[in-house]
Amino acid sequence: MQRLSKVPQITAAFWIIKILTTGMGEALADYFDHAFDPVIVVVASGLVLAVILIAQVKSRKFSAGIYWAAVSMVSVFGTLAADAVHVIFGVPYWASSSVFLVALISIFVIWHGIEKTISIASIVSVRTELFYWIVVMGTFALGTAAGDMTAITFNWGFLPSGLIFSVAFALPLILYISGKGKSVLLFWAAYILTRPLGASYADWLALPVNRGGMDWGTLKVSLALITAIAVFVIANRNSSKALSK
Repeated sequence: MQRLSKVPQITAAFWIIKILTTGMGEALADYFDHAFDPVIVVVASGLVLAVILIAQVKSRKFSAGIYWAAVSMVSVFGTLAADAVHVIFGVPYWASSSVFLVALISIFVIWHGIEKTISIASIVSVRTELFYWIVVMGTFALGTAAGDMTAITFNWGFLPSGLIFSVAFALPLILYISGKGKSVLLFWAAYILTRPLGASYADWLALPVNRGGMDWGTLKVSLALITAIAVFVIANRNSSKALSK
Protein backbone atom coordinates (compact mmCIF):
# COMPACT_ATOMS: atom_id res chain seq x y z
CA MET A 1 0.00 0.00 0.00
CA GLN A 2 1.44 3.35 -1.06
CA ARG A 3 1.51 6.08 1.57
CA LEU A 4 2.72 9.63 1.95
CA SER A 5 6.43 9.92 2.65
CA LYS A 6 7.30 10.31 6.33
CA VAL A 7 10.89 11.44 5.77
CA PRO A 8 11.49 15.19 6.16
CA GLN A 9 12.73 17.45 3.41
CA ILE A 10 16.52 17.76 3.27
CA THR A 11 17.16 21.32 4.39
CA ALA A 12 19.84 23.05 6.46
CA ALA A 13 17.64 22.49 9.52
CA PHE A 14 17.57 18.75 8.77
CA TRP A 15 21.37 18.51 8.85
CA ILE A 16 21.66 20.68 11.97
CA ILE A 17 19.14 18.58 13.89
CA LYS A 18 20.72 15.36 12.64
CA ILE A 19 24.17 16.39 13.89
CA LEU A 20 22.71 17.50 17.22
CA THR A 21 21.08 14.08 17.68
CA THR A 22 24.40 12.33 17.04
CA GLY A 23 26.15 14.35 19.72
CA MET A 24 23.26 13.93 22.14
CA GLY A 25 23.21 10.17 21.64
CA GLU A 26 26.94 9.91 22.32
CA ALA A 27 26.84 12.00 25.50
CA LEU A 28 23.65 10.46 26.90
CA ALA A 29 24.83 6.91 26.17
CA ASP A 30 28.12 7.62 27.96
CA TYR A 31 26.18 8.98 30.95
CA PHE A 32 23.91 5.91 31.10
CA ASP A 33 26.88 3.56 30.71
CA HIS A 34 28.55 4.97 33.82
CA ALA A 35 25.39 5.55 35.88
CA PHE A 36 23.71 2.16 35.32
CA ASP A 37 24.46 -1.41 34.31
CA PRO A 38 25.40 -1.35 30.58
CA VAL A 39 23.33 -4.45 29.77
CA ILE A 40 20.23 -2.97 31.40
CA VAL A 41 20.53 0.34 29.57
CA VAL A 42 21.03 -1.38 26.20
CA VAL A 43 17.87 -3.44 26.73
CA ALA A 44 15.88 -0.48 28.11
CA SER A 45 16.92 1.87 25.31
CA GLY A 46 16.14 -0.85 22.77
CA LEU A 47 12.60 -1.19 24.15
CA VAL A 48 12.03 2.57 24.09
CA LEU A 49 13.36 2.71 20.53
CA ALA A 50 11.05 -0.14 19.48
CA VAL A 51 7.99 1.67 20.87
CA ILE A 52 8.87 4.91 19.06
CA LEU A 53 9.67 3.13 15.79
CA ILE A 54 6.34 1.30 15.92
CA ALA A 55 4.60 4.65 16.39
CA GLN A 56 6.60 6.09 13.47
CA VAL A 57 5.80 3.22 11.11
CA LYS A 58 2.12 3.02 12.10
CA SER A 59 1.49 6.76 11.77
CA ARG A 60 -0.31 7.76 8.57
CA LYS A 61 1.50 11.05 8.07
CA PHE A 62 4.78 12.74 8.85
CA SER A 63 5.25 13.95 12.43
CA ALA A 64 8.41 15.92 13.14
CA GLY A 65 8.20 15.06 16.84
CA ILE A 66 7.91 11.29 16.32
CA TYR A 67 10.47 11.24 13.51
CA TRP A 68 13.18 13.10 15.43
CA ALA A 69 12.39 11.19 18.64
CA ALA A 70 13.06 8.01 16.66
CA VAL A 71 16.34 9.37 15.26
CA SER A 72 17.41 10.48 18.75
CA MET A 73 16.68 7.08 20.26
CA VAL A 74 18.50 5.35 17.40
CA SER A 75 21.46 7.55 18.32
CA VAL A 76 21.33 6.51 21.98
CA PHE A 77 20.74 2.82 21.29
CA GLY A 78 23.28 2.67 18.45
CA THR A 79 25.94 4.19 20.67
CA LEU A 80 25.18 1.86 23.58
CA ALA A 81 25.18 -1.20 21.30
CA ALA A 82 28.42 -0.24 19.55
CA ASP A 83 30.11 0.54 22.87
CA ALA A 84 28.90 -2.76 24.33
CA VAL A 85 30.59 -4.66 21.49
CA HIS A 86 33.88 -3.04 22.50
CA VAL A 87 33.56 -2.91 26.30
CA ILE A 88 31.77 -6.20 27.01
CA PHE A 89 33.15 -8.37 24.21
CA GLY A 90 36.51 -6.64 23.78
CA VAL A 91 36.16 -6.18 20.02
CA PRO A 92 38.66 -3.55 18.73
CA TYR A 93 37.14 -0.42 17.19
CA TRP A 94 38.76 -1.13 13.82
CA ALA A 95 37.16 -4.59 13.77
CA SER A 96 33.68 -3.39 14.77
CA SER A 97 33.94 -0.52 12.25
CA SER A 98 34.76 -3.04 9.52
CA VAL A 99 31.89 -5.35 10.50
CA PHE A 100 29.38 -2.49 10.71
CA LEU A 101 30.58 -1.16 7.32
CA VAL A 102 30.12 -4.55 5.65
CA ALA A 103 26.71 -4.96 7.30
CA LEU A 104 25.60 -1.49 6.17
CA ILE A 105 26.74 -2.06 2.59
CA SER A 106 24.91 -5.40 2.60
CA ILE A 107 21.70 -3.72 3.73
CA PHE A 108 22.03 -1.12 0.98
CA VAL A 109 22.59 -3.88 -1.59
CA ILE A 110 19.53 -5.83 -0.40
CA TRP A 111 17.41 -2.67 -0.30
CA HIS A 112 18.47 -1.72 -3.83
CA GLY A 113 18.00 -5.27 -5.07
CA ILE A 114 14.40 -5.35 -3.87
CA GLU A 115 13.32 -1.75 -4.48
CA LYS A 116 15.73 -0.87 -7.34
CA THR A 117 16.63 2.33 -5.50
CA ILE A 118 17.87 3.52 -2.11
CA SER A 119 16.59 7.06 -2.57
CA ILE A 120 14.74 8.49 0.42
CA ALA A 121 12.17 9.83 -2.06
CA SER A 122 11.02 6.22 -2.53
CA ILE A 123 10.08 5.69 1.12
CA VAL A 124 6.32 5.48 0.67
CA SER A 125 5.59 1.94 1.91
CA VAL A 126 6.04 0.00 5.13
CA ARG A 127 8.77 -2.14 3.54
CA THR A 128 10.85 0.79 2.32
CA GLU A 129 10.41 2.59 5.63
CA LEU A 130 11.70 -0.47 7.48
CA PHE A 131 14.73 -0.59 5.17
CA TYR A 132 15.28 3.10 5.87
CA TRP A 133 15.30 2.68 9.65
CA ILE A 134 17.53 -0.39 9.52
CA VAL A 135 20.01 1.67 7.48
CA VAL A 136 19.74 4.58 9.92
CA MET A 137 20.58 2.24 12.82
CA GLY A 138 23.49 0.87 10.83
CA THR A 139 24.88 4.35 10.16
CA PHE A 140 24.83 5.18 13.86
CA ALA A 141 26.58 1.96 14.86
CA LEU A 142 29.23 2.42 12.16
CA GLY A 143 29.73 6.09 12.96
CA THR A 144 30.12 5.41 16.67
CA ALA A 145 32.81 2.79 16.11
CA ALA A 146 34.57 4.89 13.46
CA GLY A 147 34.63 7.99 15.65
CA ASP A 148 36.09 6.08 18.60
CA MET A 149 38.58 4.42 16.27
CA THR A 150 40.03 7.74 15.08
CA ALA A 151 39.97 9.42 18.47
CA ILE A 152 41.16 6.51 20.63
CA THR A 153 42.73 3.77 18.50
CA PHE A 154 44.51 6.19 16.13
CA ASN A 155 45.08 8.59 19.05
CA TRP A 156 43.97 11.63 17.05
CA GLY A 157 41.90 13.01 19.92
CA PHE A 158 38.25 14.12 19.91
CA LEU A 159 38.60 17.70 18.66
CA PRO A 160 40.95 16.83 15.76
CA SER A 161 38.62 13.94 14.87
CA GLY A 162 35.68 16.33 14.89
CA LEU A 163 37.47 18.75 12.58
CA ILE A 164 38.47 15.95 10.20
CA PHE A 165 34.93 14.58 10.07
CA SER A 166 33.62 18.11 9.54
CA VAL A 167 35.68 18.39 6.37
CA ALA A 168 34.73 14.87 5.31
CA PHE A 169 31.04 15.68 5.87
CA ALA A 170 31.26 18.95 3.96
CA LEU A 171 32.67 17.39 0.78
CA PRO A 172 29.75 15.11 -0.22
CA LEU A 173 27.29 17.68 1.13
CA ILE A 174 28.71 20.39 -1.13
CA LEU A 175 28.61 18.05 -4.11
CA TYR A 176 25.07 16.99 -3.17
CA ILE A 177 23.84 20.58 -2.93
CA SER A 178 25.59 21.58 -6.16
CA GLY A 179 24.02 18.64 -8.01
CA LYS A 180 27.33 17.01 -8.94
CA GLY A 181 27.78 13.26 -8.70
CA LYS A 182 25.13 10.71 -7.75
CA SER A 183 22.91 12.56 -5.30
CA VAL A 184 21.64 9.42 -3.56
CA LEU A 185 25.13 8.15 -2.77
CA LEU A 186 26.31 11.63 -1.74
CA PHE A 187 23.34 12.00 0.59
CA TRP A 188 24.06 8.71 2.35
CA ALA A 189 27.79 9.48 2.56
CA ALA A 190 27.03 12.79 4.28
CA TYR A 191 24.40 11.12 6.47
CA ILE A 192 26.84 8.46 7.69
CA LEU A 193 29.51 11.07 8.46
CA THR A 194 27.17 13.12 10.68
CA ARG A 195 27.50 10.42 13.33
CA PRO A 196 31.25 10.52 14.03
CA LEU A 197 31.18 14.29 13.46
CA GLY A 198 28.62 15.04 16.18
CA ALA A 199 29.91 12.34 18.52
CA SER A 200 33.50 13.60 18.35
CA TYR A 201 32.49 17.13 19.35
CA ALA A 202 30.18 15.83 22.10
CA ASP A 203 33.01 13.73 23.56
CA TRP A 204 35.36 16.70 23.36
CA LEU A 205 32.91 18.87 25.32
CA ALA A 206 31.84 16.24 27.86
CA LEU A 207 34.84 14.09 28.75
CA PRO A 208 37.53 14.89 31.36
CA VAL A 209 40.63 16.87 30.47
CA ASN A 210 42.85 13.82 30.96
CA ARG A 211 40.91 12.13 28.17
CA GLY A 212 41.22 15.10 25.83
CA GLY A 213 37.90 16.76 26.68
CA MET A 214 36.64 20.01 28.17
CA ASP A 215 35.13 18.26 31.24
CA TRP A 216 31.64 19.76 30.91
CA GLY A 217 30.14 16.41 31.88
CA THR A 218 28.06 13.97 29.86
CA LEU A 219 24.77 14.84 31.59
CA LYS A 220 25.15 18.60 31.06
CA VAL A 221 26.10 18.16 27.41
CA SER A 222 23.19 15.72 26.93
CA LEU A 223 20.65 18.12 28.42
CA ALA A 224 22.02 21.05 26.41
CA LEU A 225 21.79 19.09 23.16
CA ILE A 226 18.30 17.74 23.97
CA THR A 227 17.19 21.34 24.50
CA ALA A 228 18.79 22.45 21.24
CA ILE A 229 17.12 19.58 19.34
CA ALA A 230 13.71 20.47 20.79
CA VAL A 231 14.15 24.15 19.89
CA PHE A 232 15.16 23.39 16.29
CA VAL A 233 12.40 20.81 15.80
CA ILE A 234 9.72 23.17 17.15
CA ALA A 235 11.09 26.17 15.23
CA ASN A 236 11.17 24.19 11.97
CA ARG A 237 8.10 21.98 12.42
CA ASN A 238 6.19 23.87 9.75
CA SER A 239 9.02 23.96 7.23
CA SER A 240 10.19 20.37 7.96
CA LYS A 241 7.37 18.79 6.02
CA ALA A 242 7.54 15.34 4.57
CA LEU A 243 9.59 14.81 1.45
CA SER A 244 7.47 14.71 -1.69
CA LYS A 245 8.09 11.89 -4.08
